[in-house]
Order: sequence, then structure tokens, then C-alpha cells
Amino acid sequence: MASKAVYSQRDPMLKKRDDFEDILEERRNSSDLRYALRCYAPVVYKGLCPSKAGTLKSMVLQSDQLHYVIHQVCRETGRAVDDVQEEASSILEEMAHRLQLSTVRFFAFTLSKVFKTLFRSICVNEEGIQRLQQVIQEHPVVLLPSHRSYMDFLLMSYLLYTYDLALPVIAAGMDFMGMKFVGEMLRMSGAFFIRRSFGGDKLYWAVFSEYVKTMLKNGFAPVEFFLEGTRSRTSKSLTPKLGLLNIVMDPFFKGEVFDVSLVPVSISYERILEESLYARELLGVPKPKESTSGLIKARKVLSEDYGSIHVYFGQPVSVRSLAEGRVNRCQFNLIPRHIPKKPSEDIHSFVNDSAYRLVRAQEENMVLKPWVLLASLLLQNQVSGQKRGIALDELTEQAVWLRDLSRQYGAFLHWPEHTPPSEVVSSSLSLHRGLVRISEGRVQLALDKAAPGEPRSAVTPEEELLSQAVIILSCASYRNQALHVFLRPALLASAIHTASSNKKQEVFNSFSFLRNMFSNEFILCPGATVQDFEEACYLLVKTGALQVTQQEVLVTERGHRTLVFLTSMLDPFLQGYQVVCRFLCEEATEALTEKQFIPAVRKFIIKHLLAGRLRYTEVLSSDLQKNSLAALLRLGAVRKIKGAEQGTLKVNTVMVNSLEDTLGGKLPTQKAVIARL
Repeated sequence: MASKAVYSQRDPMLKKRDDFEDILEERRNSSDLRYALRCYAPVVYKGLCPSKAGTLKSMVLQSDQLHYVIHQVCRETGRAVDDVQEEASSILEEMAHRLQLSTVRFFAFTLSKVFKTLFRSICVNEEGIQRLQQVIQEHPVVLLPSHRSYMDFLLMSYLLYTYDLALPVIAAGMDFMGMKFVGEMLRMSGAFFIRRSFGGDKLYWAVFSEYVKTMLKNGFAPVEFFLEGTRSRTSKSLTPKLGLLNIVMDPFFKGEVFDVSLVPVSISYERILEESLYARELLGVPKPKESTSGLIKARKVLSEDYGSIHVYFGQPVSVRSLAEGRVNRCQFNLIPRHIPKKPSEDIHSFVNDSAYRLVRAQEENMVLKPWVLLASLLLQNQVSGQKRGIALDELTEQAVWLRDLSRQYGAFLHWPEHTPPSEVVSSSLSLHRGLVRISEGRVQLALDKAAPGEPRSAVTPEEELLSQAVIILSCASYRNQALHVFLRPALLASAIHTASSNKKQEVFNSFSFLRNMFSNEFILCPGATVQDFEEACYLLVKTGALQVTQQEVLVTERGHRTLVFLTSMLDPFLQGYQVVCRFLCEEATEALTEKQFIPAVRKFIIKHLLAGRLRYTEVLSSDLQKNSLAALLRLGAVRKIKGAEQGTLKVNTVMVNSLEDTLGGKLPTQKAVIARL
């Protein structure tokens, strides 16, 4: 039996969360070959024998729903039935998994070697595994892992194999299929491949949805997909995509299954393999195409230390329970089940609310490492203009303060209890030594990347700025892991600063505006503004930072430090949205398209950063720029012109100016921002 990690039970705030065990401990002490070739007899849904891939394909191609859509396509296009059936068959051939135990055993052996080299530990909550073992036998199961790394779906399959659980079938992007050899290996370990977008392709959608529903209804294997749709390059949770969630809920809505169990899984990496790759992508360096040769070149990562991984299998969520009192299933009795029907408004709203709840469940069970707190502090210190960095003992004191605050806010923090704080901090800095520099007892971000002896003139100011931005965006991705903990109090802290008075209604109005503005940026559940405001007030009152009466919100003397930290956490996002507003008012042309927006706004931001008019290098993040444009489109301040060149943007300058003012006025100089704080 692997050793237990006991830190989770030491803090009274964390009692509701399970203990962990390190599965690599056993792998380090026994044969990997014996592990890969061991007897594998997973429990399955209602004792069914897993179906062969060929049988599954036949069931899909013979389904009433697919036949209905095939005849519909024939009527609309005039094509012969055989021709459309053949196309459906080739779509399925391209898509379908070919799960083979021999391939799984190969991966089990190989990944054991890789994981032991890369990671110090892989910690799993055993109680979550036991809950999953139980629920797999009772209902069709859908696994919903967070998605921060390519490693996620390999890791999930590895864990289920380790614990003798049925291997999942996994929705993977088509780009993986282009990897020679590896693409087919993934297919034989349970991946099924789907296009990133279907457009209006009815036939593709019908084949895809029927394939997923057939696997789910018959309980052949747990279905696994990423609610966020793609890897988060920023370590923030992404707005959930609803397509696959709609598909897996549909058999329940139509009464074809009694229930469906949704299991959110939180995967937390102490150090992300793609760290600098993500930062470069956010700065406009194209994402490398997935290829086998690229994978082989990536072998140099095996010489690095990536710390630990924590995987937390959350409480299974019953779709039946979620839908009780929300969904009237009688509407599905009015037309035959096999006729595809666009989800009604109430179904769409229910699926959307459920998706947000599930992503929130993922966030709340993310394990935060000390480095997440250190990155938050170092980023704020770097912006405050301390060129020489921060003294190591001062950073340790701040980290302990932030550790205690985050625990009071309910963070799931892995901070070694019996180790002196100075050692915890030094160990974290050592693991992330590519991002920080320690000199003469002072710590700062490693922004000076010029090689020793290389003349400074060899690097242009813009190149230097972008190389610094890689470090800053990498650090920000770790800080972002803690955003869900501080987000609501930070929105309230910023609202207090921007509100025209300390009247509770004024502060609430300001909070409501900011929350609405940032609802593309963060996971903020629809319709929960009052609840979020009350939660933020509760946390800040509980920690002694605020006094809240019926009429007023007052900052206490001891609350100043907390509010400065919280507003500083949100300030890069505020400035990012402000600078996008400024760009749209000053430089957007009549012919600006959505495709041209990111390169044009990046150029504008670089100019302002080099001129010293912006404080936050983080505003170079394309993710921040896309989210701010999405918010402006949602609010109607920018709209897409129909019939014009694809994605041409029409800017309502008066409205954009007004939003910029409400966010905090003109782009602040450094003095103005410090004064405001």
C-alpha cells in the first residue's frame, strides 16, 4: 500500500476533503513489467461485458437517429442513400476508438518509467476512487477532468488501470490523429477523434452524438471529455463548452437511462510541462503542430524535475438530482426519440448552469502548492517597482500571511506542516529556478535573460520586453491557479475602490458591474451575483478586513493589507480591459476584423509598454485580449457586421469610452495607480 499524505486533515478548513496516497511509491519498489502484465479485471456497469469496437460501430450505423438524418441529408442534397451511408461509415471509421488491452499494457509500462523520472509523486484521493468504483456499477459514468496539460488524458487512463477500473473512452482533438504511430496508439488506448468544429455538418454531428450516446447508454466504458474543450494556456478555468455535455445528458432527458453520473476530476501540477510553450503561444508564437518527431524532441524534459501531481476525484454528480424541479421531461415524449431536436431554452439554461457548477467543483478541489502563493507575491512585488527584488525572509513572512489568509478563504493548500516555512519557500524557489533569481538574499523574477558576456545592444527593446513577458506570463499561470480562491473578495475589494462612496448599494453596483464585465474571464455562475457579493462580504468580515452594516461597507485598519493584495491581484485584468477599450477608441479602423484584432492590439500594447505608459506586462496575453473583446461583444459595445467581410467589427466609441471610464478611468500612470490603491 502506498503511503498516505496526511497534510489534508491537519487544517480544520479542509476536513471535508479526502486524504491522498502516492501511487508512485509502489511503482518505485516493484517491477513495472509485472505491473503492466498483471491480471486486469475491472468492475463494469451492471456486469456487462465490454463491447468490441466493431459491434459498437454496427450499433451506431444501424441506429434510428442516424438513419433519420441520412434520409434528411438525402432529401436536402439529392444524393443517393448509399452514398450518404458510406460517408457516415467513413466518418465513424475516422472517429472511432479501437481500445486494445495490449496497447494499454504497453502504455502502463512506458508511463511508469516516464512518470517516475518526471515527478516526485502522483497523489490520488483513494476515497474518490472508491466512490467511482461504486458508481460505475450503478449508472453510466462521465469523467470530467480539468485540462492543463497534454499529460491529462494519459494520466487519467494510467490511474484507472492502476486501480482496476474500467478504462475510459476519451474525446480527443483531430490534431492528435496527425501524429504518425502515436495517433494510432492513442486510438488503441481508448481515444476517439473529433473535429474542433462541425460547422453546420448535420451528418457529422449525428454520427458523433450517436456514437457517444451508444457508448454511454450501453455502459461499455466511462466516457471522458474536457468540459473546457481545450487546454487552458493560463491555468485559469475556461468557459465550459456545452456540446458534449448536452449529448451525455440527452439519454436521461429521453428516459433511455435512469441516471447519468458526472464525476469532476481536478488535476493539479506543481510544475507544468508546457510552461514556457504556453507563455509563447499567448504572445503570438504559433503553437507547434502535434507530431511524433516533436514528441521525440521533447525527450529533454525527462531530465527536469516537475515536482508532484495531485489528482482529486470529486463527488459523483447525479444528472437526475440536478434536473429535479428544473427540467420537465414530458417535452421529450411529444416527438419520437430518434428525431434530433435542438435543445429548448430551459434545457440549454439547465445544461449551462450544470456546466458552471461542475467547473466550480473542479476548481474547489484543485490542490494549491506554496509556489502558487509565491508567484502571486513576486508578481505584485515586481510591479511595485522594487528593482532589487524582495528579501528572502520578507518573502517568507508574506507567504505565511498569505497561506493563512488563503486557508481562511477555504483554499485546498498543500503546505508541508512539519517543515519550517523558510525551507518550504526555498524548496519551491529551487523547483522553479527557471523563473526566479536569488542573489545576496534577495528574490526576484528572472527577467534579465541576456547571456553572460552578450552585449545588451544585441537585443532590441521589443525582444527584451517579449522575453521578460515569457517569464511574467509563466508566473501568472501559477498565480491564476489561486484566482478562484480570491476572486470574489478581489472583486469586492476593487468595487470598494471604484465605488463613489462606501454606501453598501453603491459598492454592490460597482461589484455587479465588475462581475458582469469579467464573466468571460473567470468562472462566475450565471445569476449568482447577490450570492457572490454576500460570500465576498462574509469572507472579508470573517478575516477582519471589513465591517459591513445594513447601509455601509467599511475597511478596518487591519484590513488595508488584505485589500491592497486583493486589488493588486485583479489590477492586471482591469488594465488589460482598459487598454483594449483605448485601442478600439483610438486605433480601430472601419475595416478591422476579428482575425486582425489580436495582432493589432498586441502592437498597440507593445508601443505603450515600451513608452512606460502601462504597468502590467501581463496585458500582452492574447487570452486576456480575446476575453475582453468577447465581453465587449456581449455587452453590445462592439458588434460584428453581418454581410461584411467575415468578422468585421463595428465599435460603439461612446459606449466603449464609458466602459473604460467605469473600469477606472484613463490608462493610469504608475503614480495614479499607487494613489488609487
